[in-house]
Amino acid sequence: MQTTLLRQYQLVTGARAALFNYCETVRNDDLLTPLPSFNDESMISQMTHVANCYLFWLAHYAMQDHRPFFQNQANKSMNDVKQDYEQVNMMINEFLHKYGQALDVPITFLRHGNMLTTTPLQVFTHVTTHEFHHKGQVLNMSRQLGYIPADTDVIRT
Repeated sequence: MQTTLLRQYQLVTGARAALFNYCETVRNDDLLTPLPSFNDESMISQMTHVANCYLFWLAHYAMQDHRPFFQNQANKSMNDVKQDYEQVNMMINEFLHKYGQALDVPITFLRHGNMLTTTPLQVFTHVTTHEFHHKGQVLNMSRQLGYIPADTDVIRT
């Protein structure tokens, strides 16, 4: 199962690379523009949010490793965002190394005053589908800024 998830994550990183390549064609000022229709978030802040969700669910929750969160104000360019995702990729490798043979073992965590029980497979699925949700939002944001979004799906033409 570990190999399957690693291969699946490689598909995720391919789609992410397509998004990042597209975002590099967007003016940096536009990447940082807060959009009222997205709760005054910017394209870069959306991508940072996703990286932080990986950090929370993989490191903090599943591996009980409390690393510092990525800071929105520190990310001023796609190079900054890419550095965050290099750390995300390392976390995925650590996570799969730790849980790759135990994906259905329950993990329990106190969250918002309630005990939450999931499995490593649920956590992995949650963070990757969460990334795709926000990837769509980033593309929509770029459209609102006057750009024509690129194809960033796992299967691209």
